[in-house]
Amino acid sequence: MKYASVIVDVPSMQTDRSFDYKIPEEWQGFLTPGMRVVVPFGPRKVQGFVVETKEHSDFKRLKSITECLDLTPCLTKELLQVGHWLTEKTLCFKISAFQAMLPAAMKAKYEKVLSLTQDEHFLNISDQLKPFFQKQSQVDFKEIEQAVSLKTIQKDIENGYVELIYKVKQKEIKRIKMINLNVSFSELEDKMNNIPVNAKKQLEVLQYFKDHEVKTITLQDLLAATNVSDASVKALIAKEILSEKYQEVYRDPYQDREFKKTNALLLNDEQQQAIMPILSSIEENEHHVFLMYGVTGSGKTEVYLQSIEEVLKNGKEAIVLVPEISLTPQMVNRFKGRFGSKVAVLHSGLSTGEKYDEWRKIQRKEVQLVVGARSAIFAPFENLGMIIIDEEHESSYKQEENPRYHARDVAIYRARNHHCPVVLGSATPTLESFARAQKGVYKLLSLKERVNKRSMPTVDIVDMREELRNGNRSMFSTSLIEKLTERLEKGEQSVLFLNKRGYSSFVMCRDCGFVIQCPHCDISLTYHRYGQQLKCHYCGHEEHMPNVCPECQSEHIRFFGTGTQRVEEELVKVLPESRIIRMDVDTTGRKGAHEKLLTKFGNKEADILLGTQMIAKGLDFPDVTLVGVLTADTMLHLPDFRASEKTFQLLTQVSGRAGRHELPGEVIIQTYTPEHYSIQLASQYDYDAFFEQEMFLRKSHAYPPYYYLTLITISHPEITKVVAVTEKIVQYLNRNLSNTTKILGPVASPIPRIKDRYRYQCMVKYKRENNLHETLRKIIDHFQQEMSSDDLAITIDLSPNTMM
Repeated sequence: MKYASVIVDVPSMQTDRSFDYKIPEEWQGFLTPGMRVVVPFGPRKVQGFVVETKEHSDFKRLKSITECLDLTPCLTKELLQVGHWLTEKTLCFKISAFQAMLPAAMKAKYEKVLSLTQDEHFLNISDQLKPFFQKQSQVDFKEIEQAVSLKTIQKDIENGYVELIYKVKQKEIKRIKMINLNVSFSELEDKMNNIPVNAKKQLEVLQYFKDHEVKTITLQDLLAATNVSDASVKALIAKEILSEKYQEVYRDPYQDREFKKTNALLLNDEQQQAIMPILSSIEENEHHVFLMYGVTGSGKTEVYLQSIEEVLKNGKEAIVLVPEISLTPQMVNRFKGRFGSKVAVLHSGLSTGEKYDEWRKIQRKEVQLVVGARSAIFAPFENLGMIIIDEEHESSYKQEENPRYHARDVAIYRARNHHCPVVLGSATPTLESFARAQKGVYKLLSLKERVNKRSMPTVDIVDMREELRNGNRSMFSTSLIEKLTERLEKGEQSVLFLNKRGYSSFVMCRDCGFVIQCPHCDISLTYHRYGQQLKCHYCGHEEHMPNVCPECQSEHIRFFGTGTQRVEEELVKVLPESRIIRMDVDTTGRKGAHEKLLTKFGNKEADILLGTQMIAKGLDFPDVTLVGVLTADTMLHLPDFRASEKTFQLLTQVSGRAGRHELPGEVIIQTYTPEHYSIQLASQYDYDAFFEQEMFLRKSHAYPPYYYLTLITISHPEITKVVAVTEKIVQYLNRNLSNTTKILGPVASPIPRIKDRYRYQCMVKYKRENNLHETLRKIIDHFQQEMSSDDLAITIDLSPNTMM
């Protein structure tokens, strides 16, 4: 007899361990760790992951596995190990760690079905249920639930007439119907002579096979080519002249696209210097972490491409992570152009089915390179030769819900297992990474100049307070309008960037100062012109824009703040002849819209590209010579110790969009705080000076990279409960952690209430704290009961990216 240890899909403390099940006779020797199975768990059936198979179990009365969902393991041995490590590292449940590694299509969806235990029990069931079971023995529970009282259903279940079954639903693999010719072309002539003359359509079908000399064709193509109905094809199948079978196909998001083949470019001296240590690390199978610190436009991508080429030549595989925002068609083109069909692409613009198919290509070893956003770090490769993380400073590499992992940590952990290099690339590395490179933990590779020695664009800082004093009340400074007009005359293009982070268009009464808030969250509602709606970006609450102030009935109620729509309207007034493409959440919501808009801009069908965060990265257009930043300082005033760093990074990235080719570039930064060091130093592209200044501040306030942080957030519908629990946690931490560790709080979160739940937090700052994980686990254990029964939620983030 063989047994399997299974982690079940029930995310709770009590079930966060493996359970033993018998492996049925027919699956012994076939079932291996990493496969998904369906197992009975209490009254229901749930999905689970096999983590080990064994000859003996310490338990006597074991149930059997009921269904096996995979033919090959969907998690490799190494990914199972990564899952166990994630559980330790982020304090999440094992099932959450495993689920995070799979595409959404493979996560279990459960359907409840009510089923007759035996057909003859139809006569015994309650009258209310009979109409549902007249033509079938199983009914979707949702249909019955609305019409029949639960007491009635319960009584029939107790009597054994019906049972409730949980069905685990799988995402279907896409299959198409293929029609095959069963006879040779020489026999085909005889078969056609035997078909009655009045069966014209059948003869036409066979004539098609004969004329085109095809043996196999999809049903869809056959019907289209011959203009017959499928009844004629079915008749030929019945006569066994044709046969049908289903063939699996991939949903390929890029099938309609031609990728121009590109060849390696000649590297300049700096690039040559940077690639040497990477190549030697690949050759020697050594694990190193390289920080490639190169200004925008210095040719980092070419270095990536040539090192990947080396990895693939050695028969190994590579993963390239890029931030979700910069997974632009341009980025995909670069990799597909160089490596063709060896590339799988994973990002949020793909449908669930497309993601699943790209993932299956990786699992079946049909590709050797994955380019994708954060979750692509879990690609099921077994022979990794290199991992690259581009724009490593991007906050989207950190997952904000369980498991709260950072892709960089997972990359380094996996690369250590595979003895291969990790390359982190950025023009503005995070302070943590740069500090590690300074200390020699990472190896620093610098690219200080743009390719072909092009100069960086010149940057002008415009003080918007001065503009106001001079009577300019518009959102565009005089010099920005002048420069935009100049570009229009020369036929060059401009990019306008609106920094929306931490800034929303809120509605306020000009008479009494009343701001419309969300009734469920302590945050102002955001105004959306589309449909005149006010929306809460935290809980989704919506209401209509009022005509008068709800507080003082004044009619002077207006929205404040600048959205992209408003900027577009103002632009059209000032520059009526300009053609504008707007890119924001509203215009890029539909699939493929992002790409269409960028292609239009690339084809010079517009003069100005106006957008938010999504246009700050990865764009490369030869005719863009002007970049305008409309609101440089909205992020500076967020309650976040990384606010200056994020502002500096963003301004440097945006500036890098200008003058990337033959024409020189210019940048204009509009701000109300021109004297702030992050804005001043971004305008001089002086990362080193910014690093010094920011590190000094971080040291004096005990923030990373000098200290590690852990943020504990507690939420509950009652404020007294939240405060009491947070105070208990702080006392417990004080008792159990060392004196050098600082514990701040309890304090209300920056957004004190979301979805009618009050939020409090406390922060742990430490350098070395061996006891921390153990202490935090005990806290979760202690409150486990209340978390399952009393609606209490405790979230622990061991390296928070945001303090909100």
